[in-house]
Amino acid sequence: MAAMDTDELPVVLPSSTTSALSLSLHPLPILNISEHLTRLRLQTKNQVPFVLGALLGTQNGRDVEIVNSFELAVEDDGLSVDQGFLVARKEQYKQVFPSLEFIGWYTVAERPTPRHIALHEQFTLYSSTPLLLIMQPSTVFAAASDTSGQSLPLKAYEPTIEIRDRKSRSVFLEATYSVETGEAERIAVDWTAKGGEGGTSLESHLSTQRAAVKMLHDRIMLLTRYVSEVVAGSAKKDHATLRALSALIASLPASENKGFRDEFDTEYEDVQLTAYLATLTKSSNILNELVDRHAVLTASREDRGGGSRRRGMMGRPSDFDRFH
Repeated sequence: MAAMDTDELPVVLPSSTTSALSLSLHPLPILNISEHLTRLRLQTKNQVPFVLGALLGTQNGRDVEIVNSFELAVEDDGLSVDQGFLVARKEQYKQVFPSLEFIGWYTVAERPTPRHIALHEQFTLYSSTPLLLIMQPSTVFAAASDTSGQSLPLKAYEPTIEIRDRKSRSVFLEATYSVETGEAERIAVDWTAKGGEGGTSLESHLSTQRAAVKMLHDRIMLLTRYVSEVVAGSAKKDHATLRALSALIASLPASENKGFRDEFDTEYEDVQLTAYLATLTKSSNILNELVDRHAVLTASREDRGGGSRRRGMMGRPSDFDRFH
């Protein structure tokens, strides 16, 4: 194993070679990998434990979506995957999630090594091109990921074949990914981030709004910095990005234009007047209902009072009749 780890030939192709794979990563496998690493660190008292697991998802041509994951077991030699355990767990997940297939595997390391190539070949029985997802928990590699546009300490690799000295060998090709989240996943991630603490719906709503505004601000600052670097000549021009940015700016309202401000003020006043009239109409309706109820109550009281007086005058005998 030492000879394999000290192999001078890199197992990852240079960054000039790009992958055409469209990869979407959901939050659930990210949380599973992080929890797996944290638990092994606490159990083994080792900061760099050996982490191994399988990735589940869907694939349609070159579009791959990683949705879930589960842990894997290894043999006593530490180099062989427990195939029986893998098959059993894969079948169990297949019964619950019939649409998910075995997509690849994950581990925790600084970078792919020949040891990962040996492990990778054991997963080709379940997928012709299994993907590799590596978590890099160190701050050094997390910072390196930020420079390439990946804000998470994760890197995805696609297997390929390299011809070197008339010989073929298995290598990895780095693939870019995007994080895909649904409404249910966002709620779960938000609950996990809070540590399961309770809170009012208003606090949750305000926290969500604050996070959204912060994300929008960060992206605007990123676009501003990119345009500044393009103007200064320190960044390469990406015409597709510049066209998209120009279309976005053109779609925004001209808030500094006098005509826009006049139209905005007119619409604002119309909205306020409509709201005032609606409130006035509602108040008048409530007042009419109150007057009607008061009239009905007064009339019923007068009817009861008049009937009592009539019974006193006509229905009951007078004092003169009782004593005479």
